[in-house]
Amino acid sequence: MFDYSARPDLLNGRVILVTGAGRGIGAAAAKAYAAHGATVLLLGKTEANLTQVYDEIEAAGHPQPAVIPFNLETALPHQYDELAAMIETEFGHLDGLLHNASIIGPRTPLEQLSGENFMRVMHVNVNAMFMLTSTLLPLLKLSQDASVVFTSSSVGRKGRAYWGAYGVSKFATEGLMQTLADEVDTVAAVRANSINPGATRTSMRAQAYPGENPLNNPTPEEIMPVYLYLMGPDSTGVNGQAFNAQ
Repeated sequence: MFDYSARPDLLNGRVILVTGAGRGIGAAAAKAYAAHGATVLLLGKTEANLTQVYDEIEAAGHPQPAVIPFNLETALPHQYDELAAMIETEFGHLDGLLHNASIIGPRTPLEQLSGENFMRVMHVNVNAMFMLTSTLLPLLKLSQDASVVFTSSSVGRKGRAYWGAYGVSKFATEGLMQTLADEVDTVAAVRANSINPGATRTSMRAQAYPGENPLNNPTPEEIMPVYLYLMGPDSTGVNGQAFNAQ
């Protein structure tokens, strides 16, 4: 496990947007960021899930989060602009962006993968992530110390059979991270890095490995050290790096 212990006030005063914040790793990250002082913007497509995370953060006495229902699969360009405008009006800037939301798609040989399924996975996992990044970058540049964290995968670092669109999308994620990191290097107080969560006890993992005993994998809460490290000031100057949570 990534060795890092975050001090309680690590993220005090920071505004951090988390995609896919309704469950799994996204929900765990949102709660961890809030517990360390951040105002968290909970973005996801299922409002009921986001509201549950909101309620848990409120009940714990952490800074009041915001619920942002937003469907990355269907959102149009103007909706990204409206999202950025809303964040600027309400919060003035953005200190962190965790790209966590993605879909797995069919695990099948490329030969049997339909173009429709390939494009759907690439749209959610890559196109929407690009749209969010480019639209929110001006708000991140208004921060004194901003961090963009991309969620990768071991199959996005070395190709593996039958991971098709998902694997390709994670290679693209690494490419987007590296490109952004090189562009902001020394010219903006923004850094970009990626995290490979590894095998974690989530519904997506269960979908990919139905025969696996989930109890053998750590919970999302247990892999949070690297997520906290990359969002806080201790990682200032760390840019363009690919991290493993485990």
